[in-house]
Amino acid sequence: MLALAALAAQSVALAGFGLDSLIEIGASVVVLWELSDASENRRAKALRLIAAAFIALAIYLAVQTTAVLVTGYHPHRSQLGIAWCAATAVAMFALAFGKRRTGTALNNPVLVTEGRVTVIDALLACAVLLGLVLDDVLGWWWADPLAGLVIVYYAITEARSIYTALRAAATST
Repeated sequence: MLALAALAAQSVALAGFGLDSLIEIGASVVVLWELSDASENRRAKALRLIAAAFIALAIYLAVQTTAVLVTGYHPHRSQLGIAWCAATAVAMFALAFGKRRTGTALNNPVLVTEGRVTVIDALLACAVLLGLVLDDVLGWWWADPLAGLVIVYYAITEARSIYTALRAAATST
């Protein structure tokens, strides 16, 4: 549904949010894989996979957003995208809370990290929602690609945080 909304609106922010959602699903699969064998080696691989996905997302969105801003391309309005992002934000905040609580109780840094990914997904839904609403209500076409840049920032921040944690763990052993 989100892919249809992104294509119909030709929105960088919606496309980026959709890709981020795929990373969220992938991160959940990685967590399940890691939980089946909670060795330090598998844990480090799981965290590197999640970080690599964020880096790929940041690169893709940085290129797309720059192209849209430079060319002055105006995305179409998207009521479906607005509804989707609002519902997603609510669901992701609730899911993130549960993941963090469970990861903390299990003392599992991969699950806690994946919970942070979910918080970011919720915040990104809010950023994209704001961009879409500003475009829809005020005609601010540039709010859409700026929401895409918010996703770039958070993707880079999260990848850096994961790599910092991995380096710290490697030096402490």
